[in-house]
Amino acid sequence: MNSILQKTQVTLLLFCFSIAFAQQHMKLPADVLFYMEINGKQLDKKINWAKFNPILQEVTKKNKAKLSWTDYSKTGIKYDAPQYHYASFNDSVKAYTAHFIIDNKEKFQEFVNSIKKKGLENSRKQNYSYVSLDDDIFVAWNGSRAVLKMISYDKPYKDKWDETAVADSAAAVIDSVAAAVVDSVAVDRVYADTPEKPFDYKEEIQYLKDDIKYLKESIKENTAEIEKIQKDVKYLEKHHKYPEEKKGSTDKKYEEPIVEVEPLPGPEEDMEDLEIPEYEDFKKERDSLKAEKFKMHRKLVEESFDQYFNSDLELDVPSEMTASRDAASDVFVYTDYGSLVNNGIYGRMMKMYEFGSLINSAYNSNSSYNLYFDKDQVRLVNNYQHKNPEVQKSVSEIYKGSKNKKLARLINDKSIGYYAINVDGSKYFDMIYALMKNAGDSKYQKETELIMETVKIVLDEEAISKIAPGNGIFVLNELKSKTVEYTDYEYDNDYNEKEIKKTKEVVVPDFIFAFATENEGYWNRIFNLLAANKNTSKNFSKKGNLYSFKEDKNSGYMDELFFTVKDGIVYVMTSENGLNIENQGKKSKNWMKDSTKYPASGRLDVQKLLTGLEKEFKSGSERKMLDTVRKNVGDIYFKSESKGNTIRTEIDYSIKGSSENSLMYFFDLFDELYKQHEADKKQPVL
Repeated sequence: MNSILQKTQVTLLLFCFSIAFAQQHMKLPADVLFYMEINGKQLDKKINWAKFNPILQEVTKKNKAKLSWTDYSKTGIKYDAPQYHYASFNDSVKAYTAHFIIDNKEKFQEFVNSIKKKGLENSRKQNYSYVSLDDDIFVAWNGSRAVLKMISYDKPYKDKWDETAVADSAAAVIDSVAAAVVDSVAVDRVYADTPEKPFDYKEEIQYLKDDIKYLKESIKENTAEIEKIQKDVKYLEKHHKYPEEKKGSTDKKYEEPIVEVEPLPGPEEDMEDLEIPEYEDFKKERDSLKAEKFKMHRKLVEESFDQYFNSDLELDVPSEMTASRDAASDVFVYTDYGSLVNNGIYGRMMKMYEFGSLINSAYNSNSSYNLYFDKDQVRLVNNYQHKNPEVQKSVSEIYKGSKNKKLARLINDKSIGYYAINVDGSKYFDMIYALMKNAGDSKYQKETELIMETVKIVLDEEAISKIAPGNGIFVLNELKSKTVEYTDYEYDNDYNEKEIKKTKEVVVPDFIFAFATENEGYWNRIFNLLAANKNTSKNFSKKGNLYSFKEDKNSGYMDELFFTVKDGIVYVMTSENGLNIENQGKKSKNWMKDSTKYPASGRLDVQKLLTGLEKEFKSGSERKMLDTVRKNVGDIYFKSESKGNTIRTEIDYSIKGSSENSLMYFFDLFDELYKQHEADKKQPVL
């Protein structure tokens, strides 16, 4: 019996030790403002690599003299696996990180070697390797995972907006951050808990060797540029112009014998010909700053890579970030607008203003997005949520308004698009009150709450809301052409200015804006006052039940605006016959039905819109691109409503053409436009 108990105790002890030392998930940094998941399992099936690969090659060849990688479908990255991306920033560090799964380590290393700087060796750590692709871009990998990190470090400045900050303490913070370059002190709060590693002279030697390589590369680049500039200087001194370029070449060819040009000084010689005696000192200082910044970037990414590759290689994402994630979506994105606005320089700046906390309170929210690349449309579903439950409840109440079918009748077959709302206008008071109440501590917090309570008592919210209950619609009927005058200026040889009157064709919208009211008399009194007042009556007049506003000169985009109140609706129109609605076919009736379904909705026929804007495209190449886009675009439709404790908005974009799906539609369209652009550049100028 004792033997069994002893064995049980040993087993439990070992189990406890295994838990204590087990690798844990990699936690997202506390200051993440953007998080994205790419559903590789679904998205990879929708990518046609036979089309996509040539497009990537065409784009990347502009940056390389000779392509060293030609098949982007075989980079060693497992494209049918999920990818994780996130961005974070604090006072000094801004970083974007992407996590990939690797299915072929050798192929991935080949790909990395093809895009990194020549001569730069990979740095090897205990359980991963990494290399810098640029001064601020690094990639690390082991046998199964890879991490790409773009990072930017700026020395933090004294907080000018923080009245409680003490100058000495602020300076001490700056000094401690600067000392991190040498002393390995973590600057990013995310990595502050990482224990300081013991000094490793071998590692430091490798750092210094990397610095030498970096500086040598910089010297080569600067020397080549200096030589090019010196050649231009010598040529200009002799010929008073730049050398002519040969067709098909971007390099300047010097026709004169080289023997007539003085030998170029070496990089170590003085730059007297350029009349910049301080050039060498400036170059050394600049290179020193770049090297110091590069060293800081490398130190920060190393800490991040160590933290990840010492974990179990799984990300620990807070549940509130993924609460609205749909497993069926192709891409999921979370954004923390509250932290984005309230933190950093903008948040501190708002503290200067008396009601800055109210603005911060309004933005204290987050949004998540699910993106779907369907066969015949792209869908984007957004879920908005204010972080304060009371404010969120007041926003949701606004979305519970009544419907008004009279407004829907303004949609007709010639309509390009509409935007309609059916909300409860009386609830805006509650939302503003909730925002002020939850704005946090401010100088006039108690006074503000008292004013709001007084407003709620004195004002009749129901009476005010009857002026505009919350039902409205904007209908864009068509785009017309109009000739307008404008003033241009010409100058003679003595630079004397001369005014020239010219005309041009502009596109003007034909629209109607209308909203419901339960107090027609209020609006009629306003319009009558504008028509009778001696100052406003110059432009505002009345004819029967129709009011009009007209500009003095024919220089604006609107010739005339018309106003009227009829059957509980206030109308603002660009045509006096705007209420004579005709030709309501199947399409417009579907739009009418949609406009009354949701608290907010809208549609836009992009093809009609581009047809109306045709005259804005002047050149032949612009018209070609317009025709290409116009034949491929479809309709945009959006709807917004309150769902649970979020505001849910869906945007649908229908596609046209022969693409396999909506994802490849964008690549096909880009490819066609790119080829047109390249063909236009090659055409000879007559």
